[in-house]
Amino acid sequence: MTLAADRLRIPAERAGARADVRVKRHMGPKLRTGIQAGVITLWCLLPFYWMIVTSFRDVGYTFDPTPFFTHVTLDNYTTAFSTALGNHLGRALLNSVFIGGVVTIIALLVGTTAAYALARLEFRGKSLIAGAILAASMFPGVALISPLFQLFTDIGWMGTYQALILPSISFVLPLTVYTLASFFREMPWDLEEAARIDGCTRIQAFRRIILPLAAPAVFTTAILAFISSWNEYLISSQLSSDATQPVTVAIASFAGSQPHQEPYTAVMAAGTIVTIPLVILVLVFQRRIVAGLTAGGVKG
Repeated sequence: MTLAADRLRIPAERAGARADVRVKRHMGPKLRTGIQAGVITLWCLLPFYWMIVTSFRDVGYTFDPTPFFTHVTLDNYTTAFSTALGNHLGRALLNSVFIGGVVTIIALLVGTTAAYALARLEFRGKSLIAGAILAASMFPGVALISPLFQLFTDIGWMGTYQALILPSISFVLPLTVYTLASFFREMPWDLEEAARIDGCTRIQAFRRIILPLAAPAVFTTAILAFISSWNEYLISSQLSSDATQPVTVAIASFAGSQPHQEPYTAVMAAGTIVTIPLVILVLVFQRRIVAGLTAGGVKG
């Protein structure tokens, strides 16, 4: 009886050992992934956290190394919106929202149709056009400042909204086209062909079938386009005026509440305020992206 029991126990122990090895093998990658995700999250969030902490800190304790909220005050936010000091942050926020919204809408209207043509249609010069779009996205913005300054001065556009919108569109449009074109290429042709067999034209199939399924890519591209326009500084600093300057230019010209002192805490307060719309935008569009992914799945 003892020998038989030993013979039964040994295979059971071996099976248990193999199960433990399999569990460890599965837990190892998950643990490494969790650690890596935690490190990346801290790396991204720590600067934002320090910006918020500094924005609530009294000017006299600007460089206090304490990593927590100390000497809390709201004076920095008051300084950021103080028109008496020349800090027109409220107007700059409205300018950035208007410029970014117009740039995003135009880039999506033009980029969606261009991306569909590059992904779905065969025509002469297709590779040349795709290469030209890619080359335009690689063109350095600093090389355009002098020509744009001269052009807009000659036609009387200096300091106007169109002088800020048109260059931003030229930078955002290649990103829009390539992002959407790669998504359209992965979509099955069967859906469009079935719609055309049922009597839809190519335009109707694009509107009724392709665009609803491409909603995740469209909303993702809209976020990227808006953020790109929102963060643009180089060209805006040269082509904007006091009435049309976006938030990036307005923050760069901030004045502090005390003379001969760098408005570091006020800049951090303004940076916190500027980041909030982007966070809200991402959260709102994230729901639409998830809804589009679940509603637009192709079932075999």
